[in-house]
Amino acid sequence: MAFVKDMLRMWAHSWKRFISIAMITLLGVAVLTGIYAGCRDAFRSTDRFFDAQGLHDVQVLSTAGLSNGDIAALRKVNGVAKVQAERSQEVTFDLDGRKSATMQEIGTNGIDQPYLQEGRMPKKAGEIAVTRKFIRDSGKHIGSRLTVTPESASSDTSDTSDTNGADGTNETNGTDEAPSFPTKLTIVGVVLDPQNLSNPDGYSAMTSFRSTATTDYTFFAPSDGVTGTLCTSATLLVKGAAAESTFDESYENTVKQVTDRIDGTVKTDRQKARRQELLDAGNRKIADARAEADKKFADAQSQIDANRQQFNQQVDQIVSMQAGAAAAGAAANGANAGAAAAAGATTPQLDETTRETMRETIIAASPELTQAKQQLDQAQSQLNEQKASTEQTLKTKENELKTSIPQVRWYVQDRQSLGGFSALKSDLDSIQSLGNAFPIVFLLVAVMMSLTAMARMVEEDRSLIGTYVGLGYGRLAVASRYLLFALLACLIGGGLGLIAGFLGIPAFLLVVLQGMYVMPGLRLEYDWLYGSLGIALFVVGVLAATIYACVQEMRQTPASLLRPKAPRAGSRILLERIRPVWNRMGFLGKVTARNIFRFKSRLIMTVGGVAGCTALIVCGLAINDTVADLGIKQYRDIYQYDLMVVSDDSDASAMRTKVASDGRVTSSLDVRIESGDLTVAGSGDGDSGKAGSSGSESIQLVAVPEKHLSDLGEMVTLQPVSSGILGTSGVGKTGSLKLDDDGVIVAQSAASALGVKAGSKVRLTNGDGVQATAKVSAVNRNLIGSDVYVSETYYAKLFDSKDAKNTKNSKSSEDSEALTWNAMLAKLSGSDTSQTDYAESLEEDSSVMKAVSCAHMADSFKFDLMGAVVALIVALAGGLALVVLFTLANTNVSERVREMATLKVLGFFDREVHHYVNREMMILTVMGVILGLPLGRLVGGMLTMALNMPSLYFEVEVKPLSYVIAAVATMAFALLVQLFVNPVLDRIDPISSLKSVE
Repeated sequence: MAFVKDMLRMWAHSWKRFISIAMITLLGVAVLTGIYAGCRDAFRSTDRFFDAQGLHDVQVLSTAGLSNGDIAALRKVNGVAKVQAERSQEVTFDLDGRKSATMQEIGTNGIDQPYLQEGRMPKKAGEIAVTRKFIRDSGKHIGSRLTVTPESASSDTSDTSDTNGADGTNETNGTDEAPSFPTKLTIVGVVLDPQNLSNPDGYSAMTSFRSTATTDYTFFAPSDGVTGTLCTSATLLVKGAAAESTFDESYENTVKQVTDRIDGTVKTDRQKARRQELLDAGNRKIADARAEADKKFADAQSQIDANRQQFNQQVDQIVSMQAGAAAAGAAANGANAGAAAAAGATTPQLDETTRETMRETIIAASPELTQAKQQLDQAQSQLNEQKASTEQTLKTKENELKTSIPQVRWYVQDRQSLGGFSALKSDLDSIQSLGNAFPIVFLLVAVMMSLTAMARMVEEDRSLIGTYVGLGYGRLAVASRYLLFALLACLIGGGLGLIAGFLGIPAFLLVVLQGMYVMPGLRLEYDWLYGSLGIALFVVGVLAATIYACVQEMRQTPASLLRPKAPRAGSRILLERIRPVWNRMGFLGKVTARNIFRFKSRLIMTVGGVAGCTALIVCGLAINDTVADLGIKQYRDIYQYDLMVVSDDSDASAMRTKVASDGRVTSSLDVRIESGDLTVAGSGDGDSGKAGSSGSESIQLVAVPEKHLSDLGEMVTLQPVSSGILGTSGVGKTGSLKLDDDGVIVAQSAASALGVKAGSKVRLTNGDGVQATAKVSAVNRNLIGSDVYVSETYYAKLFDSKDAKNTKNSKSSEDSEALTWNAMLAKLSGSDTSQTDYAESLEEDSSVMKAVSCAHMADSFKFDLMGAVVALIVALAGGLALVVLFTLANTNVSERVREMATLKVLGFFDREVHHYVNREMMILTVMGVILGLPLGRLVGGMLTMALNMPSLYFEVEVKPLSYVIAAVATMAFALLVQLFVNPVLDRIDPISSLKSVE
């Protein structure tokens, strides 16, 4: 009992050490669990939401649409739980200019169900549910009416010559018809699209420039009123996938098994079958056209024959009349009148030659009959020509049908191909990577501080330990006094850390995340396993340090422990050998130098602890500086143009005319901009069509006219980059990179995320959904957005663009109809404000889809999520620095109580004692700061390498002011600690402190 009471009394006396260890453990556990818990809560809530709304595991797209046979084949694939055939249609409407939307049928099989936020779900034909983004942009509300125009209306009424099909999904055959939706719409609900959780009222890291193949909004409509049997896509749910977390590797493996089966068994067969269906449909159309033409020609021939028969009857009647009159005249000259009358009553019989001669004579003598005969002959001639021409056209179509219908391509995609899903996953993964790295530093500092505190605690009880051991107590029992002390401090600190880690920090992070994404059903959850392991990690570290400190003391005999520890033998320090410096130092300066460098353990612990805390602060500020400079570097350094204008294909000419007529442009470059995807090609067939198999990134595909390839460098700074270390990259000389016809230039932001480098093979998807394998000729410095630059000729080679393969020999690329240059990069005159205003005015023009001012983007670019995480990290690092300095200062004082008492006996005033002690701590703090500043840059570079976020590359930047802030903050914490230490120095009693231990 006495042993326990003494142990409790010792614990109460060492409450400062207890608080220090508890606080360090609290901060470490909070950092270890907090960021992880916030990301995990977001992952879990999103996974539950996806399961509830039936977000598809696999989506199958086809360049020729999907027929009922395709859907039936997908249902037979092993591992497929559900298949839902989906119909959609692109439409346009007027909303401060021409806008586009996708009319999406609400599935009836429970897949990709929109989440109702307001109003009700549409049930009748003409009713739709819209997203909150549309409500915000349009100003409309529930009950508002809207009229849309099908974007593909003109292409749906094709004749026989249009049976080539192309690559669109509006392909039709004799049975399947393209989907058609009502055009008079009424808004009845506001929904959240499960495929895109972006918060329309929150922050958007990148403005998306869309081509005509990508729409601005999605409207959800019921099946009622939708016509057409051809499906635009098929969505699948995989058996067992819902039981896995959608963000785990196990889920990806489960889905990959099904996508591999589709690629291996169904895809090839159905591609061939679908193309044969199109060929058969084309042949049927040609046969139907031939039958219809033959019928029309037969009717026309019958009409001509009837007219000709009537004409011949009239001519024959005249011939008969003239022959009868001639016979009557001859009879009158040679007989009596009665005989003549009898002869006139009968028509003379004429041979065919005579009759034909008379016909020709009669026709020639009559202008009316001559004109009638010419009309009949001309009609017959024209009919014969039409018959010959039609037959020749049909035969040509029959011969060209196989070559005019391209090979059907299937694209099998998983959730990674969804831009909203991949962006959310990448954001959370990047933040979680920070949460995995920072606790390592906290753990190292905790171990160092625990070793320092517990070593001093054990050393202070040296004689008491010798007494207990001499009385027969076991060394383990004696050591348990300190082990239980450290364990209790860790458990209390860890418990408080779990509260902060699973409640405080996640709540803070989720508030920021909800500003970027809409996550229904979000709630905070506790992870018993991870929380227990978090505490256990720090318990093991601190107990290991305590055990080491106990072993160092208790390996001595009781007799040695009962005697005071002999002071260390005096020794020279290196500074003493530098005579010019040493001789000029004062007495207190020499004492300070000896105290600092002779006690190397104190030196290492103090400098190491301060350096670690300073490094954390620098690291956080480095990330903040890196993010803050992204907009300026991208939109003022990399992008040399001032304005980007994008239009619909049909309005491209009007857009260029509008911009040119305004007189603000000093130079410009016409390009084509499409939204697409870049996927790392697998080891097999590069054109496999399976997106997301090895990583996918949404890109902005920029096609440049062949004759203006050299002008690209005037609009965009082209600098080749190569991978560096510690967050750096090797940047080549400006202007040393040229766009050619041998490959594409990929933005550094996309290349870094996917591990792409010069010479790599990638799979590109253009704005029409066509995929092709391309070679990367170079990686260009780019921080925001994922631009991929391609020449006009190479674009034609990749995507089989018609009439574009010989553009190098054309007089002007603008005269070629290969591509429509739907965008313009322009340099403007005027100030940044006037450029921003001009871009806003352009967006009001009906021919402009999007106009973006680089000056506005540079000034308005923000990254709230990373800023919030950086603020959290800096705050925790500052708290750790304060605790570390407090622990080290108190340990320093407790080790030197007799020394301080001696100084007081010698006549030192309290202020002089303060200065004597604090000067050493300030020098050690300065040394730690000097070491921590470059260490922070090093750690910051390593962490930014792990931040692979969509459309962003973090080019590490640390401003001089950040180094100053980190140094000043650490020094301020040191000065703050002095306010707590000075009263302790004042309370030292020289008499009791200088008593002999014996």
